[in-house]
Amino acid sequence: MKFFVFLATFLFVIHSFAQTIATIGSRKISKKEFDDRYRDVVEQTVNPPSKTEFLEDLIRYEVGLQEAKKIGLQNDPAVKERMNQELYKAMIEKSLSDKVEKINVTEAEMKKYYQSNPEIRTSHILTEIKPDATAKQIEAARKRAQQIYAQVKKSKRPFNDLVRLYSDDPISKRNGGDIGWQTRLTLVPNYYNAAIRMKQNQVLGIIKTQFGYHIIKMTGKRSYKDADKRNIRMAVFDLKRKTLFDRYFEQLKKKYRISINSKNI
Repeated sequence: MKFFVFLATFLFVIHSFAQTIATIGSRKISKKEFDDRYRDVVEQTVNPPSKTEFLEDLIRYEVGLQEAKKIGLQNDPAVKERMNQELYKAMIEKSLSDKVEKINVTEAEMKKYYQSNPEIRTSHILTEIKPDATAKQIEAARKRAQQIYAQVKKSKRPFNDLVRLYSDDPISKRNGGDIGWQTRLTLVPNYYNAAIRMKQNQVLGIIKTQFGYHIIKMTGKRSYKDADKRNIRMAVFDLKRKTLFDRYFEQLKKKYRISINSKNI
């Protein structure tokens, strides 16, 4: 009887060893795990590694992981923060990915969005404000922009000539101030909100953004028919996704006690 127990144990050990591809410390990589992971790589890679190369990658990964734990990297604040970020992304993926995939954007929704968010084309004269400008320098820029705007309103010269005379924007200056077709997502809010209220060929000033003071000329507004439908669809999709996220977190936040000290903001 003892012989048969010994034989069964021996055969089990032999079978287990045969099913083990590699052992790294206390970590065993079974043949099934190896085959499953290698199959995933083959399916997702145009030029997959050989099985021998892939096994070496797995061994290096396990050695590196064990060494990282051995030296306590899991307690490093930067590593903890990255781990928290991955946990957050995994939670979002698990909770909302199915709902996001089911978002549908209709033609009617796209048209409604476009009514308030058309594609526009403008030219501008910029009086620049440097990122590190002092209050005194900002005020000087504002006064200069006002003086330029006064000259623009009186001048009979074409707007693109005035751009070349006054603008601090070196890129658009070469094109008479033209910045091409833009959307709400590609222009800073103050600029776009001012521009969409303008009529064709109207000149308006002065509009402040983080870049400086702008004098704007409206040169075009696309109809829905001529607009980039792909960009519109993406914009509506992003809005619907944001609504989904906002609702999810409003419900989730109710589970936690949250206090905000606005004075410290």
